[in-house]
Amino acid sequence: MAVPKRKKSRSNTRARRAQWKAAPVALVACPQCRAPRRPHVACPNCGTYNRRQVIEPSA
Repeated sequence: MAVPKRKKSRSNTRARRAQWKAAPVALVACPQCRAPRRPHVACPNCGTYNRRQVIEPSA
């Protein structure tokens, strides 16, 4: 197994870790009820997906 010849400095380690960011959740408007929902997922508000009713709407 490959082993590093030199220890990585703290600044290099922190610079590499600085790129690990949490991306915001992508949301699109539901074509049926205009509520925000995640893409490629049935709308939790009205229960439609691809303009068809697939689940019972939540309360």
